[in-house]
Amino acid sequence: MNGIFGYAATAPSPSREEAARVRDVMAARGPDGHGLWSSSDGRCVLAHRRLAILDLSDRALQPMRCRDGRYTIVFNGEIYNYPELRRAAVAAGHVFETTSDTEILLYLFARHGAEMLSHLRGMFAFAIWDDHARSLFLARDPFGIKPLFLADRHGTLRFASQVRALRAGQGIRDERDPAGVIGFMLLGSVPEPFTWYQDISALPAGHCMSVDASGVRQWRYTDLTAILSAAGGRRGDRHAALADARAAIRDSVKAHLLSDVPVGLFLSSGIDSAAVLGIAMEQAKHPIHAITLGFDDFAGTTNDEVPVARRIAEYYGAPHNVRRIDRAEFLEDLRAILTTMDQPSIDGINTWFVAKAARENGLKVALSGIGGDEMLGGYPSFVDVPRWVRRYGRLARLPGLGAGLARLMRTVVPWYIAAHPKAPGLLRHTSTIGGSYLVRRSLRLPDDLADVQDPAVVKAGLARLEIVARMNATLNPMPDTPQAAVSLLELSFYMRNQLLRDADWAGMQHSVEIRTPMIDIDLFTRLAPLIGGLPAGIGKQLLADAPNKVLPDWHRHRPKTGFSIPYAGWMAGIRDLDQRNGKAASSNGLLSRTWSNYVFQQYPAGA
Repeated sequence: MNGIFGYAATAPSPSREEAARVRDVMAARGPDGHGLWSSSDGRCVLAHRRLAILDLSDRALQPMRCRDGRYTIVFNGEIYNYPELRRAAVAAGHVFETTSDTEILLYLFARHGAEMLSHLRGMFAFAIWDDHARSLFLARDPFGIKPLFLADRHGTLRFASQVRALRAGQGIRDERDPAGVIGFMLLGSVPEPFTWYQDISALPAGHCMSVDASGVRQWRYTDLTAILSAAGGRRGDRHAALADARAAIRDSVKAHLLSDVPVGLFLSSGIDSAAVLGIAMEQAKHPIHAITLGFDDFAGTTNDEVPVARRIAEYYGAPHNVRRIDRAEFLEDLRAILTTMDQPSIDGINTWFVAKAARENGLKVALSGIGGDEMLGGYPSFVDVPRWVRRYGRLARLPGLGAGLARLMRTVVPWYIAAHPKAPGLLRHTSTIGGSYLVRRSLRLPDDLADVQDPAVVKAGLARLEIVARMNATLNPMPDTPQAAVSLLELSFYMRNQLLRDADWAGMQHSVEIRTPMIDIDLFTRLAPLIGGLPAGIGKQLLADAPNKVLPDWHRHRPKTGFSIPYAGWMAGIRDLDQRNGKAASSNGLLSRTWSNYVFQQYPAGA
């Protein structure tokens, strides 16, 4: 979806041609239909490409207008409680013209205005034009599953689902945002609200905005930190809480099956996707087609997910497709990956190939296990971050001492720093949970950036980004346990800026909508009393117990493995990639740094 609104009296009237051009950059996001609409005064143009999942008829095309013509919407996402909302509206006497969830948004906005957002369960980004008030209302879901990017210049607001689509419009300069550049070099993804470009920003997750002749007003409507902090005092009966959590997980998976087309699932060897598959097979009207990536380079190693995934698919009776990927296909697709990558990321290639496999199997919708680790303490960060604060925080808090020792280490024992690049960060940044989290998740520490970037860009980017302060601000009010704080940081940074963003651009480039049952506002609210209050490992066992046919012992007690691809072997010999760095990286754990350098050099490919 995209649009242009000339809200200031001095702004020129929007161009329909520009809106259509931006829309069609996103053709892969919506191959099933397209639309273009202008307001009666010509000051607002809305455009849309459709991926038909609910109500496959043309009556559900967008932009969609309400019956009296006052409101017009463009919408990206799914509203999972749409059936309940529709039944309540019909009981109140409303007559619908479609069976799409888009129409319920028009109905709710007409009745409740911005308060409609409290009624929604789903992933969404949408814009609604009010022809009477001559205003535009935009909103994005609480977790930021669906993207919404903005360019507000000279009294004209442009918005779109992709950064690269906005750049196809007018008035978007090429200047990079130092905060976006430095954010990527630090974390491997661009932290919102920043993007790669100064003229473009993200509407933050859980925020909405209203635009009219008086200007732009933006506010937060859902605060995950407040929800989690408030729940800290309601830990109560753990047995009852665990029982409700299991029911909540099952309810979320069921809600995410809402579709008029077949639903598949990305099946790895981990607990998250296996548990979602088990529940989905119980709830779905039709079998869930599971898809697993296999890599010849991993055959016979613990990184090969195929044998475990195959056993789980057989255990739950799910149709299973193994899609083999080799280096030749990676190299063949690499240019397309870099060209369509919406913002630079060190991840997303695995999602590219599994979404490609889903599309080859005729699927438009696939479930993913994203969010299980963030919600239920599945990452090493849940142990490391609090431990580092306890072990090194007192030293890091002494004015100048931690920073001085970090500099001394770089000078006196550079060989140690080469093997343990984050060691100085333990002395300098672990005085707070946010700083410790930065050390755990970063590709590089701030002091390392001068080796890979222009010093002026580093200085400007760090000042604008304020990454440690930004991470700590996420924890206001501070949750009652360090583990709960880490969960919020994982949800707000790694998951939102990398996993979810990569799932969106990589999935939608293959016209596949990726759904995340473990990332759901109703589920989060019900799990909140448990998040951060469970002993290590218990959260994932809760997930393993969620299907009626619980995960078998041989699976639930396996060592954790990531959804990885064989970068080390694939990178060798790529033109413009420093092979010596690549070999060094593969031997000392710094492969992601080398890959990030390559992505930085190549982005934006094709621009």
